[in-house]
Amino acid sequence: MTTSPSSHSDFIRELVAGDLATGKHGGRVVTRFPPEPNGYLHIGHAKSICLNFGIANENPGGICHLRFDDTNPTTEDPEYVEAIQEDIRWLGFDWHDKLFYASDYFDRLYAFAVTLIRKDKAYVDSLSADHMREYRGTLTEPGRNSPFRNRPVEESLTLFERMRAGAFPDGAHVLRAKIDMASPNINLRDPVLYRIRHAAHYRMGTAWCIYPAYDFAHPLSDAIEGITHSICTLEFEDHRPLYDWVVAEADAPHRPQQIEFARLNLTFAVMSKRKLLELVEKQLVAGWDDPRLPTLKGLRRRGVSPEAIRAFCEHIGVAKRDAVVEMQLLEHFIREDLNKRSPRVMAVLKPLKVVIVNYPERVVDELEAVNNPEDPSAGVRKVPFSKTLYIEQDDFREDPPKQFFRLAPGREVRLRYAYIIKCVGVVKDPQTGVITELHCTYDPETKSGASHEQRKVKATIHWVSAPHAVPAEVRLYNALLMADPSKIPANQDWTHYLNPQSLERLTDCVVEPSLRGVQPGTRVQFERQGYFCVDPDSSAQTPVFNRTVSLKDAWAKIEKSQGPR
Repeated sequence: MTTSPSSHSDFIRELVAGDLATGKHGGRVVTRFPPEPNGYLHIGHAKSICLNFGIANENPGGICHLRFDDTNPTTEDPEYVEAIQEDIRWLGFDWHDKLFYASDYFDRLYAFAVTLIRKDKAYVDSLSADHMREYRGTLTEPGRNSPFRNRPVEESLTLFERMRAGAFPDGAHVLRAKIDMASPNINLRDPVLYRIRHAAHYRMGTAWCIYPAYDFAHPLSDAIEGITHSICTLEFEDHRPLYDWVVAEADAPHRPQQIEFARLNLTFAVMSKRKLLELVEKQLVAGWDDPRLPTLKGLRRRGVSPEAIRAFCEHIGVAKRDAVVEMQLLEHFIREDLNKRSPRVMAVLKPLKVVIVNYPERVVDELEAVNNPEDPSAGVRKVPFSKTLYIEQDDFREDPPKQFFRLAPGREVRLRYAYIIKCVGVVKDPQTGVITELHCTYDPETKSGASHEQRKVKATIHWVSAPHAVPAEVRLYNALLMADPSKIPANQDWTHYLNPQSLERLTDCVVEPSLRGVQPGTRVQFERQGYFCVDPDSSAQTPVFNRTVSLKDAWAKIEKSQGPR
């Protein structure tokens, strides 16, 4: 995908433009998106993808690498590697031939570690994990030097070589950088560079039993690849001095520049990879592609388009300080996009039978319905009208309250694209008293669009012809959490805040016949209901629709209440 320059400037793009103007990094722009393959991507990753690939695409000769930072063999899996690549392509970006793995650099990373030991900038420490934490100090108190900190260089070299050869069990030794145990930045208090971990790697098998720490492998992988601008989120701001130290002291071939930006936080959304994994493993959701999750897989299944996500990410921009974005803003961009691309259809989610008592038996009228008023080229379709219809239960009240202008005994409404009808009778179940059927009359002179039709009514409702109706299942998705994650006390089980109403399944729905045999992934607008997408669970006989977003635009109200800016 090739993009034009972003319509929104930000501090990172300004920095890159300044570097190009001064010839820094040799006039090159090389970014990277470096996921760890231990889970599926979510919309927070989408912001980083759009930023890294976007900056590369906006600058002549710019390149963005896809690199898997796969240095933890116990959590990584080829499944995630494939899924991440699929999600990036779906989002609209491509790395071409610039696909890399940190595991490809294991030999070189080991050599860099040896260089640090020889320079007396790293040492093998034999403290236990508990003692290491004790020696590390606190945020207000300096750490203490390990008794192994002044271990002779040759001894550390020998021990490190034996660690590599598998001579020791997990936890027996680690390799640590020798920086400053009194540093106010706790990341510089002799951080661990290598750990012993006797676990098979999904790419390397059992070739290695020591694995580099992220803070060691990541900067050096950037340097090996010639990355110019290493863009990451704010939690790595305190790690930047360590990033620069590793690159400089290991005599790396390049000097990448780390730049931090604020990550995306959404209200009422689970954005923690650990918590997402917990939801999936405990089967609290249907899987990584559950439409209630903010994973790209889940958003895609829900019916969100990549164009909407890219527009949202461009709008929120890039900031230097963390903030929380309202979920309604994302929904606003989803509606804006779907409004342009989605054909209109009629569907009744909670059917109530209507018999038009004065309509001829066995007569079907083919009415014209507009496919998409936002797109005149979409044309019209034929919708069958017959004596027996279904309307929404909520569109009728036997004893209507004030401001209720839809159907009621003795009242008239217009049927969308059809006629004005009047309720003349109500049929109830004699046992339960539940309304099972309405009797109505229609006025044949009020056909929608007829030039001689003059009479007006206060409400228009949608409907589906009963003999032609296609049975369907509809899944209504709501917020997965009942509270913002940031407001959930740390000492409480966050899963107690899961919304029991986050999914409502409606199995007695009917849709118009134009949706018979519709393919999974198809997006439509159910008139007066919302935007929906056909789920892969659909069968030839019964399509399943996921509600992407309702028609109600909560963000527009919020924006209006805020007044002009």
